[in-house]
Amino acid sequence: MRFWRVIEPYIGFLLQGFALTIAACLLAIAGAVLLGALTASMRSSGNRLVRGAANAYGDVFRNVPFLVQLFFFFYGLPELGIYIGAFETGVIAMSIAGGAFVSDVILSGILTVDAGVIDAAKVSGLSRVKIFTRVVLPIALRVSVRPMGSVLINLVLTSSILSTITVNELTGAAKIVAATTFKPFEVYAVLLVLYASLTTLLSFAISAVHRRLNRFMTGG
Repeated sequence: MRFWRVIEPYIGFLLQGFALTIAACLLAIAGAVLLGALTASMRSSGNRLVRGAANAYGDVFRNVPFLVQLFFFFYGLPELGIYIGAFETGVIAMSIAGGAFVSDVILSGILTVDAGVIDAAKVSGLSRVKIFTRVVLPIALRVSVRPMGSVLINLVLTSSILSTITVNELTGAAKIVAATTFKPFEVYAVLLVLYASLTTLLSFAISAVHRRLNRFMTGG
């Protein structure tokens, strides 16, 4: 009962932060997957300039702490006259950082595609773009979904850092409540449960997508 008495007045505020976290994560996951797929296709290109640019992007954003990237976008870009809201900045930063890691996973899947499959697609008269989008990428995604899940779950956990740029997502809301109530145990216990619930649901979703892709690819 004591636990509920502490949390009950602030449950609406915490759920608002939770909803903001979910929105940021969904947008960032979509952005990271799209950017990762594009980058992976560039990294498998026969054009050295295209391949080099994609590799440079991946190297930079995989090897720089996310907090530094976030501060660069939030505090650095206004110096260039580029002003973006805190929430939008967080989503963009998460998408770019996540895309660098997703590209690694998808590229690994692309490299597993048998050369004979690609040769057969060429013989059938498909263009290079259609071969990639209709043959190579679906096979690569089938292989990549599970390892990509770990990257996306880590992206969800990374969202807690958005509180450092004044986004009152779940962690930011919890900090305010903890400072107001002086009851950090109760507040962060709720935080633990909500993050665990979110990552567990994402894990189930990834497993469902994996089963779906495998059933589709095998004609089931």
